[in-house]
Amino acid sequence: MMNNQYAETAVKRKDTAATIGLRILMILGVAAGLFLMLLGGFYSFIGVAIVLLVIFFYPRLSVEYEYIYVDGQLDFDKIMGKAKRKTMLRIDFEQVDIMAPVNSHALDSYRHIQLEKKDFTSQNKDSKPYAVIVNKDNKKLMVLFEPNDRMLDMIKQKSARKLVTY
Repeated sequence: MMNNQYAETAVKRKDTAATIGLRILMILGVAAGLFLMLLGGFYSFIGVAIVLLVIFFYPRLSVEYEYIYVDGQLDFDKIMGKAKRKTMLRIDFEQVDIMAPVNSHALDSYRHIQLEKKDFTSQNKDSKPYAVIVNKDNKKLMVLFEPNDRMLDMIKQKSARKLVTY
């Protein structure tokens, strides 16, 4: 019997003002497309194209992030429209310098460094995101995400010295 450590969690990204504005524009685009279809001829072709583009892109505005932790490896997947999944990043905890809550003093020595940031959080103001400083492709990267308690426990078991919880 294998003793794999496995934890997963998912968060839905909060809609931003830009996303809401884009949705409104898409709805207006569908209305314009339907009107153009009523005009007939070449206009109906343009109307159909607009409606099809909106049908294709509208679900992509709904974004969730899923984190999967297995035996010292953490995957960050982006799920668009509850259907299309793409692995955005995979990190191995052997490459991690430190993992701590975003507002932790343990991260103070990294705040003055210009780090590339990857944000996989829900962007809700009441969430408790963690930051992982990882050496990826010969550069330091700060990854922001929201692990659940089970995932934190598994990471602590495997990489206790790299995890700060205060």
